[in-house]
Amino acid sequence: MPEPTVGTTPPRVITIAGTDSGGGAGIPADLRAFAACGVHGCLAVCAVTVQNTVGVTGVHTIPAETIAGQIGVVADDIGVQAAKTGMLANREIIEAVTAACDEHGIGAGEQAPLVVDPVAASMHGDPLLAGEALDAYRDDLFPRATLVTPNLDEVRLLVETDVHDRDGQYAAAKALHALGPRYVLVKGGHLAEDEDGCLDLLYDGADFLELPGPRFATGNTHGGGDTLAAAVASGLARGLDVPDAVRFGKRFVVECVRHSYPLGAGHGPVSPLWATRSWWEEA
Repeated sequence: MPEPTVGTTPPRVITIAGTDSGGGAGIPADLRAFAACGVHGCLAVCAVTVQNTVGVTGVHTIPAETIAGQIGVVADDIGVQAAKTGMLANREIIEAVTAACDEHGIGAGEQAPLVVDPVAASMHGDPLLAGEALDAYRDDLFPRATLVTPNLDEVRLLVETDVHDRDGQYAAAKALHALGPRYVLVKGGHLAEDEDGCLDLLYDGADFLELPGPRFATGNTHGGGDTLAAAVASGLARGLDVPDAVRFGKRFVVECVRHSYPLGAGHGPVSPLWATRSWWEEA
C-alpha cells in the first residue's frame, strides 16, 4: 500500500456560529467558503436551527460552557489563525464566546483576528438573536473585534439608525466604530438607492474605503453575509491586512452570487462551488 501523501498544513479558521439544516447559511456556508479560499475550517456550534429555504421554524441553543469548550480544544490543539462569528443567539453565549476569545488570543491586537458578523435575523425575517444580546454585542464582543460586518437591518438594531442613502451609510459606520471594533464594514446590499450596484463601506475610525460591486437580478442570496465574512476571515488567516482581506472577500462573494442557484421553494444559496469547478468538471 502506498504511503499517504502529506501536504502543507493550511491556515486554520474557526467559525463560531449556528447550523442551517438546509445547508445555505451559517456553519455550512462558512465551511464551504473556507475550503474554497484554501483554509482549514474548524467550528464551534452555538445553536442548531430547524431551517430550510423558506424559513426558520425552530432554534436550539447550545450550553455556553460547551461552546467555550469547543473553541478551547481547537485553539489548544490545532491552532487558530483567524475566527469568525455568526449566530450567537443570546447574551450568555456572546459573553462566553468573548471570554473564550480573550483566553485563547483571538481578537483585535491578538495573534488571531476576529471577524464578527452580528447575525440578528434570517433573510426571511425570522429572529435569530434575543433582544438583550444586543448590549452584549456592543459592550463585550465589538470592542474585541478586528472587523464587524453588519447589514443595514443589523445596523438599525445596533445603533438605532435607519440607513436610506449613502450619507446614512457613512454615519452608521462612524456610530458602529464608536462601539470599539478596529474596523467596520457596513454592507449596502439592502440600500434602495443602489439599484444597479452594491456598495460596501469600510471604516477604520479615520479613513473610508468604498467597495462597489454589481447587483444581480436574483433572489438566491441565502448565506451571502456569512460567505463574505468567512472569506474575509480566510484572507486575514492567510496574512492579508484588513483592507486587502475585505477586498478579497468582496471579490469572492460577488462570484458566489453570480453563480448562486435555486434550491427548494424559497431562496437558494450563494455558491462557492465556482472556485472548485475546474477540478470536478475534469473528474
